[in-house]
Amino acid sequence: MDEAGSCTSGGGFRPGVDSLDEPPNSRIFLVISKYTPESVLRERFSPFGEIQDIWVVRDKHTKESKGIAFVKFARSSQACRAMEEMHGRCLGPNDTKPIKVFIAQSRSSGSHRDVEDEELTRIFVMIPKSYTEEDLREKFKVYGDIEYCSIIKNKVTGESKGLGYVRYLKPSQAAQAIENCDRSFRAILAEPKNKASESSEQDYYNNMRQETLGHEPRVNMFPFEQPSEFSNFDKNDNRGQEAISKRLSVVSRVPFTEEQLFSIFDIVPGLEYCEVQRDPYSNYGHGVVQYFNVASAIYAKYKLHGFQYPPGNRIGVSFIDDGSNATDLLRKMATQMVAAQLASMVWNNPSQQQFLQFGGSSGSQLSQIQTDVVLPPCKKKAPPETPVKERLFIVFNPHPLPLDVLEDIFCRFGNLIEVYLVSGKNVGYAKYADRISANDAINTLHGKILNGVRLKVMLADSPREESNKRQRTY
Repeated sequence: MDEAGSCTSGGGFRPGVDSLDEPPNSRIFLVISKYTPESVLRERFSPFGEIQDIWVVRDKHTKESKGIAFVKFARSSQACRAMEEMHGRCLGPNDTKPIKVFIAQSRSSGSHRDVEDEELTRIFVMIPKSYTEEDLREKFKVYGDIEYCSIIKNKVTGESKGLGYVRYLKPSQAAQAIENCDRSFRAILAEPKNKASESSEQDYYNNMRQETLGHEPRVNMFPFEQPSEFSNFDKNDNRGQEAISKRLSVVSRVPFTEEQLFSIFDIVPGLEYCEVQRDPYSNYGHGVVQYFNVASAIYAKYKLHGFQYPPGNRIGVSFIDDGSNATDLLRKMATQMVAAQLASMVWNNPSQQQFLQFGGSSGSQLSQIQTDVVLPPCKKKAPPETPVKERLFIVFNPHPLPLDVLEDIFCRFGNLIEVYLVSGKNVGYAKYADRISANDAINTLHGKILNGVRLKVMLADSPREESNKRQRTY
């Protein structure tokens, strides 16, 4: 479809080519009579909001209308309301054929297909973790009729991740919610469910999955012509008293995939999860990253805010206020860092271990457990000659914990016979005289961070009994 030289002048503000889709979903695509003039379009569609421009597509040679037009509004909600009200209606009393009105696809997609209504009615929001679905509905019902609300929860713990969806009955209601809700919700249109990768934007995502962080992009792949809030980055700019939490918001002028986001932020140990959301109301990429501890989040914020990926594009990283007490988080961070440093020093230098163990207060400070996990009180170990009922395999990241700390941790579940480390490796074993105690240790400690070290605790392979071994013959 050739649009060159096909739009008629309507006066007023006229957007440039680069701003035709700013904000996205603010253009409508019309199938009309070939004899409908621009003045009628302006008259019938101006009640829905500020019209920035009108295009009537014409034949390049005859200059006759092709029966197709575009109307550009200043806001997405105006375009959506025009689509809802005018689709299937006749423009004039003498018209017998109703017009068709759709939200035009982004020009970057390479086609002008209509966008399905259900893709415009579901929004993705960031919320406090204390929010219930009723709280979410109460906040967003002012913008229109809500079909449903849902909160994303951790599949294991059932706790809220601080993310949610709101589905409206009409696209204009979802657009108004995005335009008018508090900026702290960071509301955007949600990615359509089970959408096939048809557009060039989806092809771009798929192609980028094949690239690694070190690859240089094509020169013309990321044109940055507009000024952005990410133009200047200063790592020493504190921007006031910023809220501190384990969750980070990531924004980029270039869209990214979840795999790419994970690759960038997994550089900092302690990454719990990351999630990417497409923002149809801007050309930016948006993501949420969460770490197991605040120390990792602070380090990632400092190191990766302003990081260039791909080269020439700086990503913005900021904390998401989840209602946590910043003072408590910093205190925990400090104790975890100190404990991890001491544990690393002891592991790498046996002479320091002897000094700390017999140095009075220093030794007692080392054996103190710093963690958010609720541990039971210490219990007596089982006698060494007790039969082993269950053996646990322990993986440490980034380094093993000292043996006395391990005994202090694993004896709390009762019936511990022995805990030991494998020399030169970040693994160890715990022997229990009771299967229930071993299972309690797994359920409590697996995936948790203690003294700055993340543990993986699982059942070990059962060693073969000596009586079952085949006798060697010579």
